[in-house]
Amino acid sequence: MRIPIQPPPESQSNIENNLLVPLNPTTMDHPPKSYWRFSKHDFYPEPSFQNFSAYKSAFSQTLHRLHDRCLGRSTDVNELIELKKQSENEMQKCLTWVDLIWLGFGSVVGSGIFTITGLEARNDAGPSIVLSYALSGLSALFSVFCYTEFAVEIPIAGGSFSFLRVELGDFIAFIAAGNILLEAVAGAAGLARSFSSYFASMFSSNPDFLRIRIDSFAEGFNLLDPIAVIILFIANMVAMKGTKLTSVSNMILSMISSLIIVFIIIVGFVHAKRSNLEPFFPYGPEGVFRAAAVVYWSYTGFDMVANMAEETKKPARDIPLGLVGSMSMISVVYCLMALALTMMVKYTEIDRDAAYSVAFEKIGMKWAKYVVSLCALKGMLTSMLIGSMGQARYTTQIARAHMIPPWFALVHPKTGTPIYATLLVTTISCIVALFSSLDVLSSVLSFSTLFIFMLMAIALLVRRYYVKETTSSRDLAKFMACLLVTIGSSIGITALWGVNRKGWVGYAVCGGLWFTGVTGMTVARKQRVPKVWGVPLVPWLPALSILMNVFLIGSLGGIAFKRFFICSGVMLVYYLLVGVHATYDLAHQDPSESTIEKGKENIDGERL
Repeated sequence: MRIPIQPPPESQSNIENNLLVPLNPTTMDHPPKSYWRFSKHDFYPEPSFQNFSAYKSAFSQTLHRLHDRCLGRSTDVNELIELKKQSENEMQKCLTWVDLIWLGFGSVVGSGIFTITGLEARNDAGPSIVLSYALSGLSALFSVFCYTEFAVEIPIAGGSFSFLRVELGDFIAFIAAGNILLEAVAGAAGLARSFSSYFASMFSSNPDFLRIRIDSFAEGFNLLDPIAVIILFIANMVAMKGTKLTSVSNMILSMISSLIIVFIIIVGFVHAKRSNLEPFFPYGPEGVFRAAAVVYWSYTGFDMVANMAEETKKPARDIPLGLVGSMSMISVVYCLMALALTMMVKYTEIDRDAAYSVAFEKIGMKWAKYVVSLCALKGMLTSMLIGSMGQARYTTQIARAHMIPPWFALVHPKTGTPIYATLLVTTISCIVALFSSLDVLSSVLSFSTLFIFMLMAIALLVRRYYVKETTSSRDLAKFMACLLVTIGSSIGITALWGVNRKGWVGYAVCGGLWFTGVTGMTVARKQRVPKVWGVPLVPWLPALSILMNVFLIGSLGGIAFKRFFICSGVMLVYYLLVGVHATYDLAHQDPSESTIEKGKENIDGERL
């Protein structure tokens, strides 16, 4: 359905220069343009990019514009009403809570349990990998609560990007956007590489059987994987056909795979040996937390489901049921599957790439090996399908905000899907999947994911305790002091653990500061109450989410930090050269008064 346009009372030249007016206005004088168009104006419509002189002038104001964007915050109305016009056509509202539960199951189960469990059990945690999954699952559930409140209040395709833009401002949202795109690329490429490993294990005991080795390339990038590229491209093409079609296909496949998962758990416990659990902590407690930081990848699919809020029929009812319900079930399933694997095979003999398939082969059930491989392949395929939908919707909202060219925000009038955004993520993911190994991708992905989840918890606290032009300066100062103490003490606890500090004094001091900061927020007056669904036990649950995510980030190796900061540096260069000017131009284009009033009237309808 094409988004109806209320032409503002401006001259035609002003309409064309107003970046909040859709790129394809449907009026008597302007019939709809073709979806397939590639002009410079479609990519860079902002005044700063009209010619070299305009860009030179804009670039000379970079510091002023950066200051403006660091302090600039979006609004619920802007995200829900105004920015959607950039897509020209509506996404179809076709999903219910049943769809969301199965989308959560299909997206999450398979995206990590079949790919990371063997690697981390072998290298970092041993049998205690089950505790790593429990710890990560608890942290993920806290993040799910934060996502759910925001998704109900602001049911838009941008997910965490839009939520952070509203509460923490444009600059923080851009850093998050870069990490979201990094997460999308690394996640899709990692899944495709894992799919290739499991597919190869059906024909050979060597998971690299179908890869091409190039000895002159660096280690970790020297095994070319054409199968990963092919399956990733096919999954993304299917996802472009339509949201409901992908949802129904996922539901059928996920029901079948859930039966196979029950089979895996039962057979695993039937062939279990308690001796395989000894030693339970072969790498010490540090290994549990190090593995927990990486297996967090197994839970990352839920944020893709939150991105489907714009296409959900009744967000206030469906999103809490779909997100919280699916993640609670998945956490239990993961712990049981991890325990079954480590009881079935000694952790030193677990295959790093195709753990479950090889495990069944070792206990003499070669036929079960193929069942497990098919289940894993199905799980990774549905994860790629749903991941493609979610990643494209992230990209769409980022483009709507002009942080990347708004051409990528266009929604196809027939399919109701953002084809250009999907193609962008697909192309980059295919290139990365061709070269990068699984361990390289997993550490980058985990850092980006944990960083965004930490920001989401902070944003939720800001939303509850700060309302612009309502909160007094004194209340804001108290809240900020408590928040900074909470974050700082979380970092302190993580640093003490990271340097293997012995004794309890340091932990007692940092823990006491954390408790003081959270208690300070507890006694402070909340400035906003959720209209429909809210996170319970605020500020305690968001504060725990901050602590756990910071702690898990600290448990990652130094190479993950190095890759994260290199990628963030590249993102910052792009922002200073392009992003800050595009978003500044967009922010300083005033929408018509009638449009804003209409948005205020319709925003509650969007939530319900």
